[in-house]
Amino acid sequence: AHNTPTASPSRALALPDPAQCQSSPAHCESKLEEIGTGTSGRLYPELSEFMGLNLSVDALQALSTVPVQSSGALSVHSSGVNWAAAPITGGDLGVKRAEIRQGVREVVLCKDMDGKIGLRLKAIDNGVFVQLVQANTAAALGGLRFGDQILQMNGESCAGWTSDRAHKALKNANPERITLAVRDRPLERTVTLHKDMSGQLGFIFKKGKITSIVKDSSAARNGLLTDQQICEINGQNVIGLKDSQVLDILNSSGSVVTVTVMPVVIFEHMMKRMCSSIVKSLMDHSIPEV
Repeated sequence: AHNTPTASPSRALALPDPAQCQSSPAHCESKLEEIGTGTSGRLYPELSEFMGLNLSVDALQALSTVPVQSSGALSVHSSGVNWAAAPITGGDLGVKRAEIRQGVREVVLCKDMDGKIGLRLKAIDNGVFVQLVQANTAAALGGLRFGDQILQMNGESCAGWTSDRAHKALKNANPERITLAVRDRPLERTVTLHKDMSGQLGFIFKKGKITSIVKDSSAARNGLLTDQQICEINGQNVIGLKDSQVLDILNSSGSVVTVTVMPVVIFEHMMKRMCSSIVKSLMDHSIPEV
């Protein structure tokens, strides 16, 4: 059957005879008015009667494809299945902890009794980056994180510095005040995911490296990529942790999880010549304050 509109013979109306219109114009006008308004007195049919469609308010509400959600997730209807496409996470604490702020911030540090600040730097592509932040040190208390870029040290630009020169500058700096100009983790990005009904995010990782993305999962829909190293989960550094420990952190997180990742090729270059035992034992894995 086709939806081609056809005229109904039972509703066809006869037009007035032109000869009668010439002899009696008043009769012709009354006949046309009767045809135009019909028996109900309406010039046009109601919209709900058009082509047999039921366009009442109740019917339109029944056809709605965007159900109201109380979990803060935007739901999209596809193939009869509702799934969270883009979590609305403005007030989520994990998002705030993992935020990569634009611009440059100032960090002021002072050395401990041993002359240390708990920071190890790495030169990459003519820039100086944070390679290691030791727990419970001045660097950790100052809010420095793995991947932060050091732009200036005590007012001197770090562009073009080698790793040795950066460490030498720290060693020779005034122990009571070291001022750093810092850009938040420019080589990393954050991806916010939403757990499904079974608590899954939709990606597989091995040794912290994302190896697979599950089709039609939150990871796939939100743009998470393979060959990315997981650096943080909800702002908490997980570099150096075992996969089982990372999985525990993911499972214990709420329905919204923000993952901070870095391309593996960059991560491996940054961690080159860094002993894994040092990372496991010294890296700051504490949950940052907001």
